[in-house]
Formats: sequence, C-alpha cells, structure tokens
Amino acid sequence: MTDISFPDMRGKLTQNRPLADLTWLRVGGPADYFYQPADADDLAAFLKALPRDVVVMPMGVGSNVIVRDGGLRAVVIRLGRGFNTISCEDGTVTAGAAALDAHVARKAADAGLDLTFLRTIPGSIGGAVRMNAGCYGTYTADYFVSAEAITRDGEQVTLGPDDLKFAYRQSALPDGCVITSATFAPPQGDADALHARMEEQLRKRDETQPTKDRSAGSTFRNPAGFSSTGQAGDRHDLKAWKVIDDAGLRGATLGGAQMSPKHPNFLINTGSATAADLEALGELVRKKVYDSSGITLEWEIMRIGEK
Repeated sequence: MTDISFPDMRGKLTQNRPLADLTWLRVGGPADYFYQPADADDLAAFLKALPRDVVVMPMGVGSNVIVRDGGLRAVVIRLGRGFNTISCEDGTVTAGAAALDAHVARKAADAGLDLTFLRTIPGSIGGAVRMNAGCYGTYTADYFVSAEAITRDGEQVTLGPDDLKFAYRQSALPDGCVITSATFAPPQGDADALHARMEEQLRKRDETQPTKDRSAGSTFRNPAGFSSTGQAGDRHDLKAWKVIDDAGLRGATLGGAQMSPKHPNFLINTGSATAADLEALGELVRKKVYDSSGITLEWEIMRIGEK
C-alpha cells in the first residue's frame, strides 16, 4: 500500500495494527493502517489528502464484524473521544457516532425520550445508522432525522433519510463515508417507565442470549425481513434462529467456533476459534439450512479482509 504520512495530521496513525483485540469475537489479522482522528476537521483533511486508491474502512466497537485472518489492505478509521457526546434538547437526541447504543438509550430515557430499542443492541450509533439496527419491531430509521458525515473525498455533509434509503438491516451509505454524529426525534415517555422497560429488556436478553460468550450479536438476518417485536403473538417460523434450530444446528461446532446452544443464531468463539473457523461454520449453516428448508440465510455480521 502507498506509504501514508501527512505532516499536518493531528490524529494517531498506526501501521500494521492488529484488530483482533478490537472486535467482540477476538479474531482477525492486522490493518495496513489504523487512524484515530482528533476531530471531524482532522478526519476530513486526512481523507481529502489520502490517495484515491486507498480503501477506507470505518470501524466502530467491532460488535458485528468478523475480520478475516489475513487482515485488511485498507486504512481503518476508528472514532474515539470527541465523537461520543450525547445531547438531548427540544425533543431530539444527537449522539456522536462513537457513542454506545446503550448509553444513548439511557441518556434519552433520562430526558423522557424513547430510544429504548437501542438498549440491548451491541455497538455504537455510527453502526446503528449504517445498518439500520433494530429490535422489538423498532428500527433506527423510524426516528432518524439526519447524520453528519465525511465523504471519502473529505467533504463534510449532512445526510437525511432520502440519502440513506434505509431498508431491513442496511442503508445506502457510500463506501468510505464516515458518519460522525446522528440526530433522532423519538417519542416522549415517562423517564421511570422507560428505564423500567429497558431493565425488562435486559432481563429477557440475558435469559435467551449468550451474553457471557464471545459473539457478534445475531449472525444472520431474519428471512422474513423484520426483527422480533417481543410480543406474545410474534411469529417465529421465519426467524433465523428457528430455521437454524429446525436444521439441527443448535450447538453445531467447527474448530473453535460454535452456534450457541442457548440461541442458535449466535455464532460464538469458544476460545480458540480463528476467523476462518467462524466464517466456515456460518457458511456450513447457510448450506444446511438451504438443504433442509430452501431458505437462503443472509449474513448480518460483516466479514471483511483477506482470508
């Protein structure tokens, strides 16, 4: 890759930075370069000066990604302090892209604003916008107003719903574009009631999901194209976990990778898995589910880098 060195950089640039310790699954090779910008202006200047042939890969807290063992021939951008502020005023919530979803949900609840669906979603706001994260039948797109972002060319822009074209577990965010903050207009609610709802959500999550294991959240998108509503009448026949279970793959293993016995749509690292183990088990699950039901599961976890 092109040697990168800009005399006016104010952020921190690291070469050959291992990424395994930055992902929830604790696997993966190094990035050629890893940049932690000082602020939005610094990031804009860095991207503008970066040669056009250099791939840019934004990375949050690594909650929903498998970095392959060969690493990334790219510059990984990771936002830190200065990109995690949260403010609530005039019925809106504005959060930096590095702010954790759970922290945003709690801060909003303190202000009597209902973003409770974010409480149990792993990751940060930048990823929630990019992937239109959702839970209990509510999605990021439902309350999204706008996002501040920096394009691959270093231009600072404001993106609205029409720009992002939200769909189930996806958006039209351009390649190399880095979200720096997002604003939401959620419904109002009683602060105590909102906090109580989140506590109940956490209780249900801990009962049904392997929260103590190394996982990356849901592995595959629900074939029906919608998330669980959490209601008693919620249908499970076209949920990813159900078709995996029906194919006899609950607890299936390959190397150090396993489909969780507690929740079969959670791919976990039992302690010795490589990225290759995890991805190969996921592909095996996809094949066997297709063979048994004719349903093609789509990955929800991003797989990036070289094998």
